[in-house]
Amino acid sequence: MASIIAYLLIVSEIGKEHDLVEEIQSIGSEITETRVVYGEYDIVVRIEVESMSELDEIVTKIRKMPNVVRTITLISAV
Repeated sequence: MASIIAYLLIVSEIGKEHDLVEEIQSIGSEITETRVVYGEYDIVVRIEVESMSELDEIVTKIRKMPNVVRTITLISAV
């Protein structure tokens, strides 16, 4: 069981949401859910990892992807 659960909120380039979801899902088993959503953000990603360094690595990888405009990371308190 992962000790850290985080949610990454992503704003993408217009029309690139579904392409990004596919690319993000291919990162690995730490990505437990991806959803295209409506509103201020375009994609929500659920991430489960064992350490903050693992989380940093995954978030950095996603932030560097083409078509990612900006992100917000929420780390679950419970």
